[in-house]
Amino acid sequence: MPAQRRRATQRDIARRLGVSQATVSLVVSGGAASGLVAEETRRQVLEVAAELGYAVNAVARSLKGGANRMLGVYTFEPVFPVDQRDFYFPFLLGVEEATAEYGYDLLLFTSATSGGNRRIYAGGVNRLKVADGCVLLGRQLHQDDLAALLREDFPFVFIGRREVPGEELSYVAADYVGATRDVVHELARLGHRRLAYLKVAQDQEWTRDREAGFRRGLEETGIPADQVLVHPLDEQTLVDESLIAAWLAAGITAVLVEPSQDDSAISAVDRAAAAAGARIPQDLSVVLLGDPPLINATSREWTRFSIPREQMGRDAVRLLLELLADESGTARQLFLACIPVPGDSVATPPPTRGAPR
Repeated sequence: MPAQRRRATQRDIARRLGVSQATVSLVVSGGAASGLVAEETRRQVLEVAAELGYAVNAVARSLKGGANRMLGVYTFEPVFPVDQRDFYFPFLLGVEEATAEYGYDLLLFTSATSGGNRRIYAGGVNRLKVADGCVLLGRQLHQDDLAALLREDFPFVFIGRREVPGEELSYVAADYVGATRDVVHELARLGHRRLAYLKVAQDQEWTRDREAGFRRGLEETGIPADQVLVHPLDEQTLVDESLIAAWLAAGITAVLVEPSQDDSAISAVDRAAAAAGARIPQDLSVVLLGDPPLINATSREWTRFSIPREQMGRDAVRLLLELLADESGTARQLFLACIPVPGDSVATPPPTRGAPR
């Protein structure tokens, strides 16, 4: 008996034409969003679909929740009110714009309670199922919620790299490893060999990625570990005049500051350096490893790198649509390069302290 021929999928069409599955999905769905696809591409998709004998799998689409043409965005953090300085505003802007371009409606889920605890599941019920799939964002998440979504095969994409032990998640993340490595390379090019690293004590994916990039940069530039001071920053740790003085006495010429959720860390460094009589950047170069909303630390243009937040939001929607179109449910992970901001807080080291020992 001859083997049964495998049913053609949207992935087969996309591979044949060299386009994304999201493009194929838009065309074969036949909705208003199909008009976003160029006419020639749309024609080719339909021709190849007919050639391969592709038929829309309505049952699979229903099981995946793809019938409502609604996408959700769920935040583990308060996002109202938002303004141009708000950390989450550009993410939400990118999500909203991309959702509209693809012809979907957007639902905002917050699950806010009087106790401030935000959970996807309430009484064991997945609140997000009214949407076809969901973009998730926020720092203070519950990993068991993510694990439950994976068990349900509910399509979601996280903005930011997230890990659940033993599972593969779909996410769009900033390339903190590459951005931090590049910072070390630039400092080494300027002649800095004695560095301090002010590290947020929380053990999170983004803190691990930044430190990994820092270590990689040290290795690639040949800066030995004994030329580096790593200083954890938590609620019990003070960044004060004595700390800056100790760094200067140890020959430190540059400090890399990992940002907290706001600009409190870089503000503390700025105040402590002034109290110690250390000029930035003449006596001490300072690099901010990210771009938190700068509300208090606005006295200068800090050398830093910027996270492509709006593009991350847009790409999260694109990956989510690809997940909805892919019956295999294969996880998708995308890293976007950060954008260097030269600023004015980095210079060559002081002549008497910048040379290697």
